[in-house]
Amino acid sequence: MTSDSENYKDIRAFFTEEYHSLKSYAKSKIDDAAVRDAEDIVQEVALKIFSRSSTASPITNIAGFVYRAIQNKIVDLMRTKKKVTNIEDEMETRLIEFTERFYGDTDHSYSEDMKEELKKAIGNLKPYYRDIIIAVDIEDYSYKDIAVETGIPQGTLMSRRHRALSILFNHLEAKKEDNN
Repeated sequence: MTSDSENYKDIRAFFTEEYHSLKSYAKSKIDDAAVRDAEDIVQEVALKIFSRSSTASPITNIAGFVYRAIQNKIVDLMRTKKKVTNIEDEMETRLIEFTERFYGDTDHSYSEDMKEELKKAIGNLKPYYRDIIIAVDIEDYSYKDIAVETGIPQGTLMSRRHRALSILFNHLEAKKEDNN
């Protein structure tokens, strides 16, 4: 029976020797390199295997185990893969949606100047205000996801977003009055 440290050594040796082959295998299985990089997939699988190597049962067929893990990771990614679109088009669409939410749905015609002013105003916010606006309103993250990722309480995130919206509203109202 193989000890935990031997299991770790065997896995490490396999990854050292076969790393480029693993990357090639992953690259051959993914059809959309923009969604995921083959090296990222191999590294995620390696991290998961190494983090569990001391608690897992000894692996008798390391090559089969690793290749199967990579294949499973790719299948998982393909199942959850979102429709790939041009990032600039998507951001423009989300900015328009944000503008509609910001001003309300009463008038769907927003001047290009106001859209540009909104972009500038978002860019000029303090980083923690800008980040919450982009995360929630542009990238569609939930408060819960952001809280888990950052460790910042959801209530704090909601307060920051509310304050950021207030700052944006006041800034854009002042610009609107200046233009009239």
